[in-house]
Amino acid sequence: MQFSSTLIQGTLIKRYKRFLADVELADGSIVIAHCPNTGAMTGCAEPGWKVWLSPSNNPKRKLLYTWEVVLTDQHHWIGINTHKANVLVKEAIQENRIAELVGYQTLKAEVKFGEENSRIDFLLTDHKKADCYIEVKSVTLLDDKAGYFPDAKTLRGQKHLRELSIIASQGKRAVLFFCVQHSGIQSVQVAKHIDPDYAMELKQAMLNGVQILCYGCEISSEKIYINQPLQFFS
Repeated sequence: MQFSSTLIQGTLIKRYKRFLADVELADGSIVIAHCPNTGAMTGCAEPGWKVWLSPSNNPKRKLLYTWEVVLTDQHHWIGINTHKANVLVKEAIQENRIAELVGYQTLKAEVKFGEENSRIDFLLTDHKKADCYIEVKSVTLLDDKAGYFPDAKTLRGQKHLRELSIIASQGKRAVLFFCVQHSGIQSVQVAKHIDPDYAMELKQAMLNGVQILCYGCEISSEKIYINQPLQFFS
């Protein structure tokens, strides 16, 4: 995924109210940027770190910048825009870069499904094989080279696991896809210490046949793209 416009570099002052971040630009001016990440962002938003913002050309928009990427003191690149995870996965599937998801004829996004009024991120179909339902999660929480999900308690995430379990029990293919937007993460684990209920739901989902896929990304201020499979530990 190539960024549609040249990103603007700045220095993070602080992130607050979940959706806002104060950033000092190179000329010394301070702007308020939209932070498109509702998670805890632990280890992703330290004051003084270099950040990159995408500008908006929409004069009616209240915040004219969106925070996209951060570079940590450990020289780890992080894509903090969780909305980009679906874009990255879709692009990788269409370009046949996800070996486990090659060979489907059609890809549809945001398809209604399940018993709890949910929408699946992607539905892959092919007349020669079972439908494939894919739920995408963005991973950025790092601890000793391992990535953890979730980074905060998530009732919504638990619901998604229940829905995927039902899909799998119906003989269809159900996939939970962890898109790792952190260059320091080398494997992924469920964050039992943060959300034990999610960990329990995930264990049951796997027993019911839900498949776990984890892929890492190459990240820079110019582009982000999925480039390698990572190991998952439950």
